[in-house]
Amino acid sequence: MNEMLRLEDLWLSLGGKEVLKGINFSMKYGEVNILFGPNGAGKTSLIMALMGFPKYKVDKGKIYFKGQDITEKDIHERARLGLGISFQRPPTVRGVTLRRFTELINNGKGKEEIMDIAERLHLKDHLDRGLNESFSGGEMKRSELFQLMIQRPDLVLIDEPESGVDLENIALVGDAINSLLGKDKVKDPKRGAVIITHTGYILDYVNADKGYIIFDGMLLCAGNPRDILAEIKRHGYRRCAICQ
Repeated sequence: MNEMLRLEDLWLSLGGKEVLKGINFSMKYGEVNILFGPNGAGKTSLIMALMGFPKYKVDKGKIYFKGQDITEKDIHERARLGLGISFQRPPTVRGVTLRRFTELINNGKGKEEIMDIAERLHLKDHLDRGLNESFSGGEMKRSELFQLMIQRPDLVLIDEPESGVDLENIALVGDAINSLLGKDKVKDPKRGAVIITHTGYILDYVNADKGYIIFDGMLLCAGNPRDILAEIKRHGYRRCAICQ
């Protein structure tokens, strides 16, 4: 089977309001897909539903991952199947150090390799601090990607990787995403990503195969991600939705 992820007629409500409206989407193994959209369009709700957070339980539709129906599976079951997530605003966990957390989620990497990754992401001095405690925006993003590189999921869901990140850090974030997906060497035929973005800046650092617009809970305008971004810059999201 060449298809990694498929969503069929996905509907989701939060607080009595429909936030996802009949989402249909599929991607192959090894693909990187970019989801553009304005604030409040449903981008984060979509990846939270994919990961299985209880608040984001779907009202209708199906989620298939690696050929399995995971619509009713819990978060830990989806993680074991190979799903991983990088939050836009990850929580602070006091009392649990970054070092201890990576030991808990380690998926076969040795201590030397873990230290090498920490050094590449400028996180060696953060290993014995509480998870995300007093981290800057860029440090949080790098920490999230560090955890994913230790965990090694097959499909990563990355929420606004450029949000709150300065120019120096976004380059590190881009390098980390490429390394995580194996794109810095030979294209990995297995690992893929769904990256959501408001600004599109991440495309300066990460090559993507396909792009989509999410607007008002609906998935629109599939195509070349750089072409879609150019149209968004020229006309804005609302004009793109009207055109669709």
